[in-house]
Amino acid sequence: MRKGVLLVNLGSPDSPSVKDVRKYLTQFLNDKYVIDINPMARFFLVNFIIVPFRAPKSAKLYEQIWTSEGSPLIVHSKKQKELLQKELDNTSSLPSMEEDKYIVELGMRYQNPSIESAFKKLVEKKVESIVVIPLYPQWASSSTESSVVEIKRVAKKFVPMNIPMKISEKFYEDENYLTALISVAGKYTMNDYDFFVFSYHGLPERQIKKIYPNYCGINNTCCSSISEKNKFCYRAACYYTTRELVRRLNIPEGKYITSFQSRLDDKWLKPYSDKVIAEKAKQGVKKMLVFSPAFAADCLETIYEIGTEYDELFRKHGGEKLQLVESLNENHTWIECLKKMVIDNQ
Repeated sequence: MRKGVLLVNLGSPDSPSVKDVRKYLTQFLNDKYVIDINPMARFFLVNFIIVPFRAPKSAKLYEQIWTSEGSPLIVHSKKQKELLQKELDNTSSLPSMEEDKYIVELGMRYQNPSIESAFKKLVEKKVESIVVIPLYPQWASSSTESSVVEIKRVAKKFVPMNIPMKISEKFYEDENYLTALISVAGKYTMNDYDFFVFSYHGLPERQIKKIYPNYCGINNTCCSSISEKNKFCYRAACYYTTRELVRRLNIPEGKYITSFQSRLDDKWLKPYSDKVIAEKAKQGVKKMLVFSPAFAADCLETIYEIGTEYDELFRKHGGEKLQLVESLNENHTWIECLKKMVIDNQ
């Protein structure tokens, strides 16, 4: 029995050229789950204001992080796929001539390799079941829900109805995921730093409230623990992740904060990472360690926004060194986590 596995991540431009960045931003920002406003307003805002002005600026930023192999997000995601394939091959009890018990493919929500191309490959290789893992630890409508809707749409078109499919929609509570984050942080000595920032990608506050309109208060009271009432709340999941990492790393109270980056306006989740970093530098913090637990692979938001922009901001206001903790990337414990997720979701 051949079992299909599909890893899904957000995506990246095909190149750092303005043309390819414009193409990527157009697809990404026209997604109704990303900019959840009136369709006509979104179309005008995205296509006539945001993309024309943002594409040239974003292209310059992508040039800063682009490698000889391509986009870091795509490069790391492909390596994750290859390493997971090897790990799953090692679990196979079939004879070596039939070692393709698991077939792992990779698809991006936006651009390439597409979710459609990944499903086509799985069907061509005659898999008899499919496990899909969107690589977003904390559930959010603009990432997870958007990807799941697209996964189901494409699967309906290309995957025969007799092939069962299971989608894992969140894993921030997974002990193996948390252990993998600790493993990545292991290369850094916690005592070398004055303060710790756990920076997650920001979201508009309205997207948080829409999930639990009768319960969500966007405050530390309702986000102080995880329950059936808030397990799909992005903010609560982020705070949960921070609490678990702080406990495992023995970081004392008062020495860390959960914050949110990449905001577009003042109605996004607070506190803002850039504001926190500037304020802490002004208060005398000299060495800061920044985690980015919402990202399974390093990308523009981690490598450039945190590693370059925030480091410059920190130094500008009196800090000496801001160190980014790399994303999960090819960490062996993370690949083992993915393998267990596949097996557990069969």
